Amino acid sequence: MPQLRADARDNRDRILASARVLFSERGLDVGMREVARRAEIGPATLYRRFPTKQELVEEAFALELRACRQIVIDGAGDPDPWRGFASVIRRLTALNVRNRGFVDAFTSAGAADGTIAAHRRELLGMLAELARRAQSAGDLRADFRIEDLTLVLLAGRGLSAAAPERRADAAERFAELAIAAFRAESR
Repeated sequence: MPQLRADARDNRDRILASARVLFSERGLDVGMREVARRAEIGPATLYRRFPTKQELVEEAFALELRACRQIVIDGAGDPDPWRGFASVIRRLTALNVRNRGFVDAFTSAGAADGTIAAHRRELLGMLAELARRAQSAGDLRADFRIEDLTLVLLAGRGLSAAAPERRADAAERFAELAIAAFRAESR
């Protein structure tokens, strides 16, 4: 990215900060004009920096995407596939409860293009391989499909409606219930 003037960099930072807060609290239904109002800039300035909402979403969630990627890499790298799989569920649930918009962006079936979609395809591939290893070890249900994990992420999105002081505990409990549901019956 070319060097921006100080005022342009300040506008960009305010846009991203506003988008992060609004998307985190309310999901991706927030309009671009609302982001501009929150950032205290004009819509033209917003569109000059981010011509499409998808570009804004991708930039606003760059940190969450890196965190999500690291969670999957760590889980897939665990020599014990079940422990790695369970760790992914725990950590993704904790990440997702803090940011409703990121869950929307990451699980959106309609977003077939862009950085988030490319990462989603890659990460789901890594998770499918981790799941296959956990199934081979006899720890993960034989009927598990990767779509089941996406379903858990979507269901966990509702945890963001809990009071902020209860979200972490609710996410932890939800993750443990999901893990128990995925465990092979023989274990």
